[in-house]
Order: sequence, then C-alpha cells, then structure tokens
Amino acid sequence: MNKSLFRVLPLAAAVLLAACGPQGGSSAPEIEPPLEGASIGGDFTLVGKDGQPVSWSDFDGQWRIVYFGYTFCPDVCPVDAAAIGQGLRQFEKDNPELGKNVTPIFVTVDPKRDTPEVVGEFAANFHPRMVGLTGTQEAIDAAAKKFVVYYEIGEPSEGGGYLVNHTNQTVLFDPDGEPVALLPTDMGGPAVAEELAKWVK
Repeated sequence: MNKSLFRVLPLAAAVLLAACGPQGGSSAPEIEPPLEGASIGGDFTLVGKDGQPVSWSDFDGQWRIVYFGYTFCPDVCPVDAAAIGQGLRQFEKDNPELGKNVTPIFVTVDPKRDTPEVVGEFAANFHPRMVGLTGTQEAIDAAAKKFVVYYEIGEPSEGGGYLVNHTNQTVLFDPDGEPVALLPTDMGGPAVAEELAKWVK
C-alpha cells in the first residue's frame, strides 16, 4: 500500500464515518462534530519562536487550529496559512470574545531549515497570534504521527534545496484538545470563518 495513503487513512476514515451518520435537519438540536472521537492529536513538546519549549497542554482551554507545513513551501503552505489567518480575523471581527480564544498553530515538518526564528516570523506574517513551532527531527516525527500527518523529504536539487511532500490538512480542536472538524483552507478565508462560526461557541 502507498505509504502516504496509509498514513492518512485514519483521518479519512473518521471523516467518512461522520459523513455516513444521520444528517441534521431543522429539528436537530445540534450537529455532531465530523471528527468527534477520531484519534488525532496528543501531547508534544516542541520549540517556539523564542527558543523556549511549548507543549500541547499549554493551549488547554483554548480552541486550536493546527496545520503542519514548512516555510520554504512554494505554494500550498502560504495559501493555507493565509486562509487560516484571514478566516480567523473575520471570525474575531464577528465574534470578538470567542475569537480571542482561538489559537492558530503552525508546526514545521522541515526542522532542518525552519529554526525557531524562521518559523516564528513566518507564522506571524499570517496572523499576529499564530504560533510557529519547530523542534528536533525526533520530536517533529512524534508530533506528526499523533496528528496523523504524513511527510517526506524530497530529493535535493543541484543547489541543495528540496521540497517536502506532506499532508495539508487544517484541523480544529476544542478547548479539551479533541478534534472537531477540518477547516476548508482550500476554499479561502471566508469559508474558514464560516466553519469556525459553526463550531466555536
């Protein structure tokens, strides 16, 4: 089986299972989160922009938007990060009190090049509260596994640069650190804001 497919199957299965459930209508009091009960997320200790350790538990009590990518990504990561930032800013504008309790987190899958300063600056370009995290290769590997993220370093070019193939999913977690839903970053900021408004209460 293709290794990339194998790594993302648990998340895909969670989404499919949720889609097969009863559809909520006007009489339904509440829609169940698509990722409710999925095994996504967990404890980690990585490194923030100031070089200090940052753990998953540091965000307890906050809604979290989590994205794994890398700062040298030529297209997908900046587009997704921009959608996260735009969507959250719109949600903050419409819901100031709720918005300030949502923290976007960008975790690099390229710790060799993404130092704390680099990933911190990259994240801040998209939202002032976006947290950029890096760490040792082992720590990144462990975090990626818990968050059902696949990535693979590509072959270096003649100049020494390289691309990183990776899962580009954006997951919303509740204040208890449980997965709630995928955010549609591929559809832009307004779609992200709409999805946040659906779940963040």
